[in-house]
Amino acid sequence: MSELSVLEIPDDPKLAQNIIHFARALRKAGLPIGPGRTIDAIRAVEAAGFTDRTDFYWTLHACFVNRPEHRQIFAQVFRMYWRDPRYLERMMAMMLPMLRGVQEEKPADAAAKRATEALLDGMDDFLPPLEDEGETKIEVDASQTMSGEERLKTLDFEQMSADEMTQAKRMLARLRLPVQPIASRRTVAASHGRLPDWRRTMRDAMRRGGEVHDFSQKNRRIRWPNLVVLCDISGSMSQYSRVILHFLHAVSNAKGQGWARVHAFTFGTRLTNITRHMATRDVDAALKSAGAEAQDWEGGTRIGDCLHAFNRDWSRRVLGQGAVVLLVSDGLDRDDPAALAREMERLHLSARRLIWINPLLRWDGFAPRAQGIRAMLPHVDSFRAGHSIASLVDLAEAISRKDDAGEKARLMAELRAG
Repeated sequence: MSELSVLEIPDDPKLAQNIIHFARALRKAGLPIGPGRTIDAIRAVEAAGFTDRTDFYWTLHACFVNRPEHRQIFAQVFRMYWRDPRYLERMMAMMLPMLRGVQEEKPADAAAKRATEALLDGMDDFLPPLEDEGETKIEVDASQTMSGEERLKTLDFEQMSADEMTQAKRMLARLRLPVQPIASRRTVAASHGRLPDWRRTMRDAMRRGGEVHDFSQKNRRIRWPNLVVLCDISGSMSQYSRVILHFLHAVSNAKGQGWARVHAFTFGTRLTNITRHMATRDVDAALKSAGAEAQDWEGGTRIGDCLHAFNRDWSRRVLGQGAVVLLVSDGLDRDDPAALAREMERLHLSARRLIWINPLLRWDGFAPRAQGIRAMLPHVDSFRAGHSIASLVDLAEAISRKDDAGEKARLMAELRAG
C-alpha cells in the first residue's frame, strides 16, 4: 500500500455522499454492490474513524470486495476517485488509442479500463458545450462501416469494457450448440422403416400357420450425446473462462438443444465438478455458486494432474454414449509433458470427439512452442480459437461436422517440421 501515501482524501464534509458516489462508480465498474453494502460501508467508516488513509482504504475494501478478481478494480477506482494527483493523466492516457507500428502492442489493463469508464461515465453532463467556430464540417458516409454488433463479435473478451461484456453475454445467451443425433445399434419397430425386421416377420407368420402376409420393418434408434466441458480457470484463462461458462449456462438451460446432458468441470490446480450449479436458471446465481465451489480461480495450472483426476473419477460416468468433450485451455503447463500426453490420449480415446478451444489462437502466426501445447495437440480432433463471440459462433457451426479439424492440420505440420 505504498501508493496510498500519495492519495489526498477530499476535505468535503459530506463524507457519506462521497462514499455513496464511490459505491456507484464501483458498481459501474462491475462490482456487485447494492444499497445494503453501501450503508454498511458508511457505518464501518463511522466506527473505524477517518484519521488514517490506509485504514480508510481497507475499511472500504472489507465492505465492497468479496472476490479476488475485484481487488484490482477496487484499487483503480479508489486511486482515481479519492483524488490521486495523477489520476486525470492516467485516465486520459488510457483513453488514447494505441499506436500500431513497430512497437510491441500492449493491451490496456482490464481493471484499469473498467475503472476509467466507470468514473468517466456521465462526464459529458458537466462539460461545457463546444462553441461553433465556423469550422468546416466533414460528413462521413458510414453506411459501409462495421456495425456495433459486428465489431463486438470480433472483439477479444479480455479487451471488453463492462458495458461491452454485458452486451456480449446477452449475445452469447442466444447462441446454441447444435448436434446431430447418433444412430444406436438398437432398433425400434417402424411402419415405414429402412431395415427388414426378420424376427418379427417370422413371429407374425407363426401365428398364422406359417404364412407370411407382410414384412415387418424397423429403424435404428437415435440418441443424443453428452456434452462435457473442461474449463481452465488459471490466472491466464480466468477472463475467457468466465465468458465461456456464461455461454455454457445458456446451452445447459436451452430447451430442445439436442444434448442428452451437459457436464461442466473447472480445473486449475484441482478438478471441480460444477454441473449442478450450471442447472440453476439464474445465470448470476449459477456462476456465483460455481465460483464458490471452485477454490482455485486465477491460481496455477496443473493440466496433467487434473486430467488424470477426471479420467480416473469421471470418465466412465460422463463420457459414455458418444460424448463430445470441449477442452478450454491455453495449454501452458509446466508439469511432465509425457504424463500430460498420456492423459490426453486416454481422454481422446474415451470421447467421441475432443475439441480444444485455445484463446492463444487469436494471435496471427501462433506456433506450438510451449511443451504443454506440443504434448496435447496430437490427441485432439479439432483445435479452434475461443477468444471472441465470432469464434464461438464458428464453434457452434463446426461442432457437428466430423471432418472439422480447425487449425490442427497447420499446427501439426509446423510441429513435425520443427
